Amino acid sequence: MPARIIQSNETPFNKVTVDPVTLEVIENALRNARIEMDATLVRTAMSPGIREQGDAFPLIADHKGRMIVGQFGSYIGPFLEGFEGTVEEGDMIFLSDPYSVGGAISHSNDWLVLLPVFKDGRLLAYTSMFGHQSDIGGKVVGSMPIDARSIFEEGVRIPPVKIWKKGEYNEDLIKLIMHQTRKPDWCSADLNALIASCRVAARRVIELAGRFGDDVYTSACEELLARNHRAMEHLIATSIGEAPVSFEDYVCDDGLGYGPYKIKCTMWREGGKVHLDFTGTDPQSQASINFFLNENMLRMFFGIYMIMVFDPQILFNDGFYDLIEVHIPEGSLLKPKFPAALSGRTHALGRIFDILGGLLGQKTPEFLCAAGFSSSPHLFYSGFDAKGKWFQLFQIGFGGIPGKPMGDGPDGHSLWPGFTNVPNEFLERYFPLIIERYETVPDSGGPGLHRGGNGIQMTYKFLEKGTIAIHDDRWFTVPWGVNGGEPGARARKILEKADGTSQVVGNKVEDLEVEAGDRLHFITWGGGGWGDPLEREPALVALEVEQGLVTVDGARRYGVVLKDGQVDASATEGLRAKIRAERPAPSGPFNFGPDIETLRANCLAETGLPAPKKPVALRHTAAA
Repeated sequence: MPARIIQSNETPFNKVTVDPVTLEVIENALRNARIEMDATLVRTAMSPGIREQGDAFPLIADHKGRMIVGQFGSYIGPFLEGFEGTVEEGDMIFLSDPYSVGGAISHSNDWLVLLPVFKDGRLLAYTSMFGHQSDIGGKVVGSMPIDARSIFEEGVRIPPVKIWKKGEYNEDLIKLIMHQTRKPDWCSADLNALIASCRVAARRVIELAGRFGDDVYTSACEELLARNHRAMEHLIATSIGEAPVSFEDYVCDDGLGYGPYKIKCTMWREGGKVHLDFTGTDPQSQASINFFLNENMLRMFFGIYMIMVFDPQILFNDGFYDLIEVHIPEGSLLKPKFPAALSGRTHALGRIFDILGGLLGQKTPEFLCAAGFSSSPHLFYSGFDAKGKWFQLFQIGFGGIPGKPMGDGPDGHSLWPGFTNVPNEFLERYFPLIIERYETVPDSGGPGLHRGGNGIQMTYKFLEKGTIAIHDDRWFTVPWGVNGGEPGARARKILEKADGTSQVVGNKVEDLEVEAGDRLHFITWGGGGWGDPLEREPALVALEVEQGLVTVDGARRYGVVLKDGQVDASATEGLRAKIRAERPAPSGPFNFGPDIETLRANCLAETGLPAPKKPVALRHTAAA
């Protein structure tokens, strides 16, 4: 039974014509309200993941639950269809369980609040915000166990409940939830920040409707949705072919020694709609790398990719969702059956962006991007300091962003463009560690006319005994290049002990003990290159050698020879001619590097790690 909306004033909104100037004012006011949500959040939250890195996502929707501005596609409509309760003035919904909202949030660390906005007794809008909590209990610090066999091992799961009901705060509920976490101070502050950001946006919506009138406001929202629909309809018609195209990529491993896990998508246009079919994707994992991919979230990923590539001026909203048909096989890595573990889903999430790039560029290679979104590296460090006080760090790292049609990929950037790094001064002030190196890894970006972004090396010197965990990917498969560009370098993690010995450690490691004086070299992957590297301007290559982004030997991959820091024009011309004569003709727009079996055979020699074993089929059960 769908949710019942309780309104004291059930007069319907009237559809009216909104002049272009008013529409522009309302659109930009809503954009600003979304920015104000972010500002409120980071000024109120306490956890580094939200306060410093911005791991939170805002949304402002219309009275039907359709997102008008925000970062994630709206889950509100499907949520209301399955919420067996009422929605009334003074209510606020709180939840974190992915299985209760069809994967609209994709692991239990993401706490979400939803505020229905009433004005004069009528439901006018919804505001929502969710953010990643650094700890929600469970078997490991940070609540993201690599070896979890079910979601029950990953901390507290919150079904949709009313944190506020008719204006009354459910304090006992919050006490119960905070009792499950190792960091109730952070979680309490972060939850209040989520609530405050929703209330700020609600006030702005009410102010807009008060200024222009309720009918004008709701009609403007309708037009913004319709405008997005028209724009996306045109992009689909001109950019997506009717003939099916397929693309596949891999999550390297599951942290338990198995991998890689294939994700496959086939795309075609039919009757004005684009179809995305993930048939051929591997079955769900026994570990936590499963990604419960909500269909609306995928529509959002697809839409924002299209908009950013073809027309970044379009306001992104939910208006185009009926133009995209999605099929995700049940029991697959992208739609696991309950109670599959979900906490490590960022690797598959990142791979979705690489796959969308591979699909969308096949008809229009000039718009094709290389691989490099790839993952969202995590580091956890916890223990007791010299005074016996508990500490725990959750930090998101950055890799190389892919080369693209309009230029180089950024060096050391995030999967999510809005994320920022945790300042090293903050880390050293609040945690017992020193950041000895924080620098780009030269030559890690794939060579190309447009270079792939370099990865990052962070060297942590731990000052106290503790436990670390590492979550990363792209250590086995490479971020591929396109249109003649070469793949980027793979990720590596090296633990250097205080006695001078060192070992390569996996990219998915749990409960690794470290001693005071140990160092962790946390090295992320580089983005794939775009275009023929022999067409890159030699003077630019020389400049990047001077800047430390490319080495002298790395410059030769572009066919550039340097002498005393300057381009040797004659030697460069000769080297480029030699490379052109000896390299094989390209077999297509993609350069995937070695095939999977070659990677398996050479894995230990190239990475210092044994190759993952082929995934095994699982028996899915209804309980764990």
